[in-house]
Amino acid sequence: MLVRHTNQTMEKTHSAEMCGYSSSEKSNLIRDMRAHTSDKLHSCELCGYCCSRRSHLVKHMRIHTGEKPHSCEVCGYSCSVKSNLVKHMKTHTGEKPHSCEVCKYSCSEKSALVKHRRTHTGEKLHSCELCRYSCYEKSTLVRHMRTHTGEKPHSCEVCGYSFTTKSNLVTHMRIHTGEKPHSCKVCGYSCSRKSHLVTHMRTHTGEKPYSCEVCRHSCSEKSDLLKHIRTHTGEKPHSCEVCSYSCSEKSDLLKHIRTHTGEKPHSCEVCGFSCSERSTVVSHMRTHTGEKPYSCTVCEYSCSHKSSLVIHMKKHN
Repeated sequence: MLVRHTNQTMEKTHSAEMCGYSSSEKSNLIRDMRAHTSDKLHSCELCGYCCSRRSHLVKHMRIHTGEKPHSCEVCGYSCSVKSNLVKHMKTHTGEKPHSCEVCKYSCSEKSALVKHRRTHTGEKLHSCELCRYSCYEKSTLVRHMRTHTGEKPHSCEVCGYSFTTKSNLVTHMRIHTGEKPHSCKVCGYSCSRKSHLVTHMRTHTGEKPYSCEVCRHSCSEKSDLLKHIRTHTGEKPHSCEVCSYSCSEKSDLLKHIRTHTGEKPHSCEVCGFSCSERSTVVSHMRTHTGEKPYSCTVCEYSCSHKSSLVIHMKKHN
């Protein structure tokens, strides 16, 4: 009877002089030699990519064809490489076989653990050649370099707006789709960005983490603190290109510019009255509704405009 031996038991008669690799099969030795000689017999007809193994070329072609033969039986996720499916399945099983020896961190991928360890060692292998910036991950350095090159490789197919990172594009797309995945458990408020939800939650907690070093003013948003600080410094960073007007807030500049352009974007739905500021059209609507929200504390007088109440109060004084 003919007995077929495995590679473990068969004599390894084929060996490579360059690295010492040996194998019982000549085909394995040929593949190993290609790694040393750069003998890449298989090439892509579409982009010029070449490799030493046909199986590598088959995987590469999926970039062009979009083929994703490996799919998840749980959620329908599919990919072009089997190893990616193996990684994906851990999101369902919750398996995290790789643990940090210093803290309680654990993860599903060994590469993620290697990156995590650098947070303890402070090791930053990747540094920018243009400035002093350094980081733990190469992908982070790639994104940083775009601050120098101005490259924005991720573009919106709807409006053409482009971004430096894919995550920013994903967030931007919610403007078009209307998707608001982040919601408040207290009042039902929802938004497209997690940072907006964090800020919103302060309306419930009353938290005001940003404080002025000059006075006791505190606020829930950093942007509000920056605006407040200008009341102390007198800084007016927003300037009109037509005249010498300048102001501390961009919204005030936009209103001012309308005095030059004559633009009146706010209009009354009843009579067609239009104006440059929303507050003006709100006041105008009271001429139709008869609403008089401003009342005198001395007599029964009430009016629709605050300025009218100020004039009235002078009669009592």
